[in-house]
Parts: sequence; C-alpha cells; structure tokens
Amino acid sequence: MIRRTSRFIELGAGIALALVWGLTLRPTSLGGPATYVVIRGDSMLPDFHSGDLVVLQAGAEYGPGDVVGYRVPEGEVGAGHVVVHRVVAGDGVGGYTIEGDNNPAPDPWQPRTGDMAGKLWLLVPGLGRLVALVHQPAIAGALAVSLLVMSFVARETSRKRRPLRVLPHPNPSA
Repeated sequence: MIRRTSRFIELGAGIALALVWGLTLRPTSLGGPATYVVIRGDSMLPDFHSGDLVVLQAGAEYGPGDVVGYRVPEGEVGAGHVVVHRVVAGDGVGGYTIEGDNNPAPDPWQPRTGDMAGKLWLLVPGLGRLVALVHQPAIAGALAVSLLVMSFVARETSRKRRPLRVLPHPNPSA
C-alpha cells in the first residue's frame, strides 16, 4: 500500500512539474512564454555578467526601469539576436529608448512592443556558460553518443539480470 501511495505522489509531482514548466518555462520555439538568453559582454554590469542565463517572459507593456530583451532589427549587424538592456523612456507605439546599465549612451534602435522578446523574469548567474557549452556541435554530438551508448549498456545489463524460466520436460515420466 505504501509503495502504491508513493508512486501516486511521484506521478502527481511529475505532472505538477510538467504543468509548471509548460506554463512558465516552455520556450517560445515550443509555443511557450519564455525566451532564454545567455548574457555576453559587460553592458549590463554590475548586475548581469557575461555567462549569466536570463529567462524573459513576454509582457503586454514595458516601462522605464524594466530589464527587457529585444531583437536587433533586420538589416543591422546582429539582426535577430536578442539584446538584454533596460528601458529608459518611451512607449510601445513610438518606440522605447533602451540603454545598457554600463553603457554611456542609449542603444541606436528604438524597438516597439512587437520587437520585444520579453521582460526579465529569472536570472541564473553562470548557467549560461553551461548552456553555451552544450550547444557547441562537438559537445552536443558527444553527449548524444554517450546517451546512446548508455542506453545500449543498460539494455544489455537488464537482459542479463532476467531470471531464467525453467520449462517443463516434454516427457513427464522421465
């Protein structure tokens, strides 16, 4: 009875975690509300360092003081990349004035609400380094091969542990 109860608790916890992930942390590429950005450079020092992971959540409006991510406009160097800086002034219709905390001047672009990737929701210091490392092709390939080898080894180990079935002798009088 205790084993059955603990299995239901584990199942419930797993479902709850999946729901929380689906509602808050699912990436926009999978239809979710979260955009993940690895901080590069020193434009947001002292609060954000190169290698930090930032999770952005899409918002209806943004205001002065909000840390936001926006996409660099088409035709510009770095087009499509997400820049994480702070809103200084402006609005979603006329465009926001945005500046890095450690920059002497505002950014050259004035993104509108449609250009925004989202507002800061979560900051995980240093985790972006690991994410960037795993996204390198050689590392990702090595991880995939390692998982494949581990699955074959686990399968062979489980086959060896199965108890042998003793079949009845075809001639019971022998």
